[in-house]
Amino acid sequence: MSTSEALCATLDGRWRAVKNRVRATLSDEKFRPHYTPNTAIARAKVAEQLKIMAGTGVAADSFRKEHGGTGDVGAAVSMIEMLAMSDLSLMVKAGVQWGLFGGAVENLGTERHHRAYVQKIIDLEVLGCFAMTETGHGSDVQALETTATYDPATEEFVIDSTTGTARKDYIGGAAETATVAAVFATLITGGKNHGVHCFLVPIRDADGNDLPGVTTSDCHYKGGLPGVDNGRIVFDHVRVPRENLLNRYADVEPDGSYRSSIESDGRRFFTMIGTLIRGRVSVGGSAGAAARVALDIATRYALQRRQFSAPGEDGTEHEVLIMDYLAHQRRLLPLIARSYALQFAQNELVGRCHDLQTADDPDPEEQRELEARAAGLKAANTWHASRAIQEAREACGGAGYMAENRLIALRADTDVFTTFEGDNHVLTQLVAKQLLTAYADDIAGMSPVGWVRFAAETVGERVLKRTAAEAIIQTFVDARQDSEEEGSLFNRGTQVHMFEDREEYLLTSVARRLRAKSSEMSDFDAFNAVQDHVLHAAAAHIDRVVLEAFVAGIESCPDAEARELLELVCDLYALSVIEDDKAWYIEHRYLSTDRAKAVTRGINDRCRKLRPHAQTLVDGFGIPEQLRYAEMLHPEHLD
Repeated sequence: MSTSEALCATLDGRWRAVKNRVRATLSDEKFRPHYTPNTAIARAKVAEQLKIMAGTGVAADSFRKEHGGTGDVGAAVSMIEMLAMSDLSLMVKAGVQWGLFGGAVENLGTERHHRAYVQKIIDLEVLGCFAMTETGHGSDVQALETTATYDPATEEFVIDSTTGTARKDYIGGAAETATVAAVFATLITGGKNHGVHCFLVPIRDADGNDLPGVTTSDCHYKGGLPGVDNGRIVFDHVRVPRENLLNRYADVEPDGSYRSSIESDGRRFFTMIGTLIRGRVSVGGSAGAAARVALDIATRYALQRRQFSAPGEDGTEHEVLIMDYLAHQRRLLPLIARSYALQFAQNELVGRCHDLQTADDPDPEEQRELEARAAGLKAANTWHASRAIQEAREACGGAGYMAENRLIALRADTDVFTTFEGDNHVLTQLVAKQLLTAYADDIAGMSPVGWVRFAAETVGERVLKRTAAEAIIQTFVDARQDSEEEGSLFNRGTQVHMFEDREEYLLTSVARRLRAKSSEMSDFDAFNAVQDHVLHAAAAHIDRVVLEAFVAGIESCPDAEARELLELVCDLYALSVIEDDKAWYIEHRYLSTDRAKAVTRGINDRCRKLRPHAQTLVDGFGIPEQLRYAEMLHPEHLD
């Protein structure tokens, strides 16, 4: 096994066999990346590809065995992630059909829904959409304006867009293909509001015509994802049978009486939403996959593109490869290092998601921790994708702006990933909420305003919890070097300790500030006054979690040469994070000015050491040849 193959096997993690099977499928000519702004062509292409994927049987992984699937949650998420290497539109369509819509039916429904729908969803006999977001409400799902009012006389729910801003907006599949929508609406029975629930609402007939009371429209051209038929839905007193309520957590009797095993409306809502965590996990992983494709292309270009002659040399053959410039190494190699780091963290997240969602009796605390981790890594992965793909585009100059070289499509398609499945700033605050309150049951459903006082009163009670390879990491920390010597910055224990110290300081100080602010102003004003601090603390936590996952990833690699490379890559990731937040480390005296300069020198050193291995590192991403195809990488095709 070559070093790059060993890297790939390690980076693939627990579901490497699944990823290899999907790689083989994606190597078919029908999955060759294409770019067209023509939505009709792009949508037709994606529809064809989705049918091929369904024919391979991969969709069954998304559903439990008793419902006709295989129950392999990790395989299902890994498959969606791999599709992102081919076409983000395909990834989104598959994610909506089998992840969001199918996930709502399976996780929020009961036997009557599973029997009627699951196999048809797997086989694409029923095409669905996930109608949550509204024109007026996206992040604040509890405030959705669409209503589902129960009529006991007919035993039906009346689905209605009560205001103009209650229109379901940006819904993937709503414009053309979906025949059934999983609609999130406020349930009202007997004049009482019971909060947001999910209902199955047919929206089209077999000929593609809107059903009575349903008006759909097409979002048409967007910033990217031309193969996804995003649309809008307006409901005008649409009646559906009582049985169309997905009733795993709550139900309405024929006479209109409401019952639920969870008394608190807030806790019930968050329990329902928590079961749909897989979509958020998939979005983060898919963004990371797209970033790796872009960095692969840009790195290969840098290894063949020459610019400017070295002093004393003449002729094109003596021009310098742009990858040999330190500035170019600094542009790409730290981003490659972050891609490795985030993928190791993603692997751990997928594993935890699989274990919890296949457990007979999942631990509620672990479930809440999973939700926060998924939120944080979704934000980290999607922000990284935006940054990495843009840098890759710029690093390829004018060639990078050509559609034939893939980068502009990757940039356009991933742009919205920072927004859907949760706005990144909102998700980052969710991470902080979990850290500051440990998601105590009595505040689980509260808004940030509601947990301010709780967090302020419990400062000092939180204990740092390592997430991966705890014994190994403790050994590193115990052997750390805290001297001012430059060499200590390459000590893994020192790096982990610096990440942990920053997180602990930020969390305890934000809690202290909350305590002080909440005694002199309203809870909302107190939260608002420290919101920037909250975001910084959450980001520091995610950085630490990612570093721990990287350490665990290295430990899982049996190949000596690959491990040696990963150690250097991990150094580059850790020092890059410290450099990005260098001002904080200096302000709080965790770094002297001299040692801060040593961080920069350390990054330069690791870039130089990794330069000879640049192609090996991107080969380790395991991207099938035709999915990394870019015309600029094949100069033999030029006239």
